[in-house]
Amino acid sequence: MNARAMIMDEAARFPTVELFDIPIKAMTMAQVLDIVDRAIVGRASLQIGVVNAAKVVNMYRNPALGADVLSSDVIFADGASVVWASHILGKPLPERVAGIDLMMGMLERGRERGYRVYLLGATEEVNRTVAERINVDYPGVIVSGRHNGYFTATEEETIANDIAQASPDILLVAITSPKKEQFMARWSDRIQVPICHGVGGSFDVYAGKVKRAPLSWQRCGMEWLYRLLQEPGRMWKRYLVTNTLFCWLVMKELFRRKELKAR
Repeated sequence: MNARAMIMDEAARFPTVELFDIPIKAMTMAQVLDIVDRAIVGRASLQIGVVNAAKVVNMYRNPALGADVLSSDVIFADGASVVWASHILGKPLPERVAGIDLMMGMLERGRERGYRVYLLGATEEVNRTVAERINVDYPGVIVSGRHNGYFTATEEETIANDIAQASPDILLVAITSPKKEQFMARWSDRIQVPICHGVGGSFDVYAGKVKRAPLSWQRCGMEWLYRLLQEPGRMWKRYLVTNTLFCWLVMKELFRRKELKAR
């Protein structure tokens, strides 16, 4: 059995919770980081997907995005709302595996293990700041390459080749959906990186451009409200629409399951 088959076999031992037709792994952060480490040691490709309420809604509305997310090897619950929904629907997940927390956990482990990381996404200023901060905060981690997230479709192949030549252990993709999912789905075979992880706006948070909600807000599942208070003009419509539609999807799924039990 090759390294990738062994990693996938190990991941398969953990339960998979089907929510909204999305197979979400019921794993803790520590368990995820253990599998990440083994994938890096064995140079086994592992594409990670994460979903929150907005991603679930956008997958429902955009089948192409849904197909790209579902092409991930493993999918975890990024948002507290997804964990809550799993309890409401009778298929509880153990905890949230937030994309930014997973990123920071990888960097922390990389301090001792010497992980090589490629940074893709955000503005040039933010991307450079993240690289500088990693060098200071996690001296054992090697930033093997980086590129901002503002590139055209014709530039994608050049960037993919640069990633492949940099030979990172981890590719962190800080690009908005669906572009980041499309990039990883399109180029994963070319770049041959053990860990591909889409981190959304995590670079902006780590660089200090955007403040993350305090831990108490995170535990209450109110990070979205904290973000809304920071950027009300840009974010109010997004959260009003996606949160409303997510609640509708939860209720729809709850009623569907009750009907199936009644038959």
